[in-house]
Formats: sequence, structure tokens, C-alpha cells
Amino acid sequence: MPGVEFVSLQKGGAAAAFALTDVMERMRDFADTAALIANLDLVISVDTAVAHLAGALGKPVWLLNRFDSCWRWMTDRTDSAWYPGMRIYRQPEAGDWGSVLAGVVRDLAAISPK
Repeated sequence: MPGVEFVSLQKGGAAAAFALTDVMERMRDFADTAALIANLDLVISVDTAVAHLAGALGKPVWLLNRFDSCWRWMTDRTDSAWYPGMRIYRQPEAGDWGSVLAGVVRDLAAISPK
């Protein structure tokens, strides 16, 4: 996607099948990860500690959520009661990550520089 740089926030090596920047080997603790997140425009994550950290920092975060999600994400909502900057992309049925990613791609294309 032109104008977008992806940065891994996953310890133990990036899991993406596309090019991204990975500096996580230099992150010693959550304070380091928080400093990295503070310099990002947007965090896109599954339900992990990183998603909560980004939300707590007030950064925009898009949560890729499974069909049978945790109670804290409630149901029939695309926002979070705990993190005002969070948008939730929920699987419409178990295992359907394609729909989740299609929504993310659509919305990312709408805000990315051309």
C-alpha cells in the first residue's frame, strides 16, 4: 500500500508475509514498546497486550477480533468502552479472518496517503 510503512510489534520475529520494519529485538520491556507505539500513527493488532498498551496510551488501535471474543469487547460494537481510540474488526463467523482483513484494508486505504 503506497505511503504506508508497517512496523512489527511482535516479539520473537515478525509473522507477516509482507515487508515490515522489525526493531522488537531492541525492546527490553513495555516502556520501550510504549515509546515505539507513541511514534506510530496507528496500531493494528489481534487481542494482545500490545493492543491494550496502545489503547491505554490513547493511540488509535484497530483490534482484529475473533468470533468468540473475550467479554471485554462486548458484542455488536465496533468501538471499545475502555479505549476511545479503538476500532474493533470482528470475525462474522469462526475462522473468517478474510472478512476482518478486507475491512482493515478498505479502511486503511481510505486514510492512507495516495
